[in-house]
Amino acid sequence: MLTPLDEHQLLVFWTQLLVLLVFARICGEMMRRINLPSVIGQLAAGVILGPSIFGRLWPSGFHWFIPEDEISSGALLAVSWVGVALLLVTAGFETDLGLIRRLGRAAMLVTGFSLVVPLIGGLIVGFSLPESFIGAESDRTVFALFVAAALSVSALAVIAKILSELGLMRRDFGQITVAAGMANDVVGWVMLAVFAGFAVSGEVSIENILRTIIGLAIFLALAMTVGQRVVDRALRWVRRDGPNVEGAMAVVIFTMLVYGVATQALGIEAVLGAFVAGVVLHRSRFQQHDVLHHIESMTGMFLAPIFFATAGLRVDLGLLKGDALVWALVVIAVAIVAKFVGAYVGGRLAGQSPRAAAALGAGLNARGALEIVIASVGLSLGVFTETAYTVIIIVPLVTSVFAAVALRITVRDWLGSPEEQERLEREEALSKNLVVKSSRILLPSQGEPASIAAAQLIQFAWPKEAPTTIMSIRSNGEYPDVDVLRNVLDEREVDTRQVREDDISASIVAESKLGYGVIAVGVAARHEGVLYSPMVDELL
Repeated sequence: MLTPLDEHQLLVFWTQLLVLLVFARICGEMMRRINLPSVIGQLAAGVILGPSIFGRLWPSGFHWFIPEDEISSGALLAVSWVGVALLLVTAGFETDLGLIRRLGRAAMLVTGFSLVVPLIGGLIVGFSLPESFIGAESDRTVFALFVAAALSVSALAVIAKILSELGLMRRDFGQITVAAGMANDVVGWVMLAVFAGFAVSGEVSIENILRTIIGLAIFLALAMTVGQRVVDRALRWVRRDGPNVEGAMAVVIFTMLVYGVATQALGIEAVLGAFVAGVVLHRSRFQQHDVLHHIESMTGMFLAPIFFATAGLRVDLGLLKGDALVWALVVIAVAIVAKFVGAYVGGRLAGQSPRAAAALGAGLNARGALEIVIASVGLSLGVFTETAYTVIIIVPLVTSVFAAVALRITVRDWLGSPEEQERLEREEALSKNLVVKSSRILLPSQGEPASIAAAQLIQFAWPKEAPTTIMSIRSNGEYPDVDVLRNVLDEREVDTRQVREDDISASIVAESKLGYGVIAVGVAARHEGVLYSPMVDELL
């Protein structure tokens, strides 16, 4: 049976939420005002309210605020884990696999070297750290793998925020940094899933490796195929009568929970399921743009600050003395240098200039949610001691500050190549266009030449990032051949829907409610008594 919280436990729980949220929001806003990521302030709020400061200034008040009974701590941790799950759904939404593919070789080289070099450095450090850093439930190999994973990842959200605030998001190196950050996130969550599986099983063996990898592969395959189709149908159904943010939000929460349950049952942590859920939801062509805004608002306003502040609560800076302090400095140095060197080498091999490669090294040094989650999972699974956890949590605090400062210094007074400046000017002009946007395009066609002309106009005027749906309308009992339209729309994401000719206008209107920015209809010739054509006039 469920054990209810007594009156005192409820008072403590509500006080925890109130105090953590207020401190996290205030400290986050203070960081924002000095152009640093708010997550740094939210973590710092937890450190202030934890044993490092509050616990030393007022021990009795601290023990009332953070009691040792499992029920009280479990309630707060449950709220924080819901927060991190939604945070990872947001990260999945922001992961554009198409961008990684488009940047191709450059993104892969930067991603590969920016992961492998710090991964090797992390393994060396992990095998060198003293026994006092290793949790009682772990062995040296699993511990070293967790340290390596924590030092090798980057933080897409922090990277994007720094680039956006500096106006660098659309720069060539900015796009590569974002793509590499996305790939870092994807690989990081997979590493966490695999290494957590090792921690749960208690050892790294061929059997455990195969079981974890096979389970993960099956999950990803089903999630991205069968799961994608189910999500598409659900989002299409809730949008059948037009925009329905409430229904779409319900699909988001349900998908997050299903994927989270599946990955947790496989022993590879629910956070990976939440991240994959975000990727699948983002890929759906029936997703509504306002949904991400609602998730970000709910998460950023309440749940994410609670998670980061709770993570900071478990940091005890008093443990960093003597050898522990020396090792903390070593870990931070390895994290910064290895990530910078890896990204720099990858950038140079990809043909980037020395300055652009240095900017990549600076930007990818930003760390945040993923490293904090790795540290939290490592502590909960008994891989890390409190000392190791404290050291790992400090790394994103230091590296994110380093990334912001180093990036500003690197790109100061640097406008890029003439070709890059021309592209940026063209994109700026496009952003002010009221018609030509990157939203999805609907192209109805009965196989007539006018629809080919409409496709040519789309290909010429609209950005390649704007996906297109060809609506194949049956004429004289047969569906038209749309291959010629696909050939015109080369290098563009294209899908096809088939509809009957019973009521063409009604079919187009019904389809347009599923989230299109433009309907491109070709008109062959003027008709008497109508403005354009009978069908177009009816649509208007």
